[in-house]
Amino acid sequence: MFILTDTIVALATPPGEGAIGIIRLSGPEAIAIADQLFKGKRLAKQLTHTLHFGKILDADKIIDEVVISIFRGPKSYTGEDVIEISCHGSPYVLQKIIDLCLRHGARMAKPGEFTLRAFLKGKIDLTQAEAVADLIASQAEASHHAAMHNLRGGFSYELKQMREELIKFSALIELELDFSQEDVEFADRKQLYDLIQRINELVQALVDSFRLGNVIKHGLSVAIIGKPNAGKSTLLNALLNEDRAIVSDIAGTTRDTIEEVLNINGVIFRLIDTAGIREHTTDAIEKIGVQRSKDARGKADVVIYLFDVNELSQEEIEERIGEFKKEGIRYLLAGNKADKLPAGTEPVFFTAELPILFISARDKKNIDQLKDALFDLVMAGKLKQEGTIVTNARHYGALQDLLNSLHDIKKSMDENLPGDLIALDIRRSLHFLGDITGEVTTEDKLDYIFSKFCIGK
Repeated sequence: MFILTDTIVALATPPGEGAIGIIRLSGPEAIAIADQLFKGKRLAKQLTHTLHFGKILDADKIIDEVVISIFRGPKSYTGEDVIEISCHGSPYVLQKIIDLCLRHGARMAKPGEFTLRAFLKGKIDLTQAEAVADLIASQAEASHHAAMHNLRGGFSYELKQMREELIKFSALIELELDFSQEDVEFADRKQLYDLIQRINELVQALVDSFRLGNVIKHGLSVAIIGKPNAGKSTLLNALLNEDRAIVSDIAGTTRDTIEEVLNINGVIFRLIDTAGIREHTTDAIEKIGVQRSKDARGKADVVIYLFDVNELSQEEIEERIGEFKKEGIRYLLAGNKADKLPAGTEPVFFTAELPILFISARDKKNIDQLKDALFDLVMAGKLKQEGTIVTNARHYGALQDLLNSLHDIKKSMDENLPGDLIALDIRRSLHFLGDITGEVTTEDKLDYIFSKFCIGK
């Protein structure tokens, strides 16, 4: 059972040394516990949303000079009385203050317990609670934007509108059951059918947005592949604008995959530099690297096929394209070492039907254009999409269940089934909507969701 009658404490800032650390207390005794440690103004007599400077004492020993923030419930993050102690970020000082709080009656918070209390107190719904974790984990503008939209209730509002309209029709249909012998109809079947059709379109759009949402939340993997000595490691360094991979004129220098992160226009791309692929190597270690390159190609969201414009023929390029298309791989073609071509020379196999971006990884020529091409290939204006983008796999599963349930409602109406069966289908739809926002949930599910949060949030 969830206990809301005790007071919890945890470090709210990352562990380790820092200029400032924040310790958070929440619960009915938060202010009283802080008062026992604090030498300064009596906190119990102070107004909410105020700051107070003083010292934390262990008996007569000064532990640190601190600033204490007071947030009285229900106008706080958790809906309870909250104290935040801002002190110096020494691991010793932080642990000492936490130990003092524990000694005076607090207990250590579990992962996500502050946000769990906010949910249980009705301060936020479950989609907003999960958006808190997404916001903390966001690494780029796109994931930050999606998390903020959900945290501010954008997704919740859309679901609430659907739920209210379905509840209205459910109530009218169930009212008909009370007058079944009088053969009356309170719920306009055409209006209900139109409503189900409209909700179905909205939910389908949300389900379809999950692919984009998954990209925004987790990023895309991009495998840089090609023959040995094509310049893959040089390209990786050029894209990152730093010397991350070892570069050598000796073919086969890269023996294993190297993964690095690149932010392009607010989206994370996980670049994988692979070993050069040549089929007839006798080096056992190189063979392993080649196999890992092929594995990376199969798992990647996008492949950059890099080749030396001075060596590769049009036939070889077309052969690689055929492989990519057969395997359903999205790809970019990059002709490297264009700086070594004679002045004014263009490769003979460049045609409109065979678009290739010519670059010089060594001189960083056209690298920005390659980044733009990579972004356009996978995003294609999708970030301009307004409204909610589903990034949570749990929401995606519930929305798919909701789609199936909406289909059952339409089928029941098409077959002129009795109102009690239609009402049952509507209740199932309401269940899946409530499952997303937390209006229908279980303790086991909440434990699982909040266990993935960091302690202190």
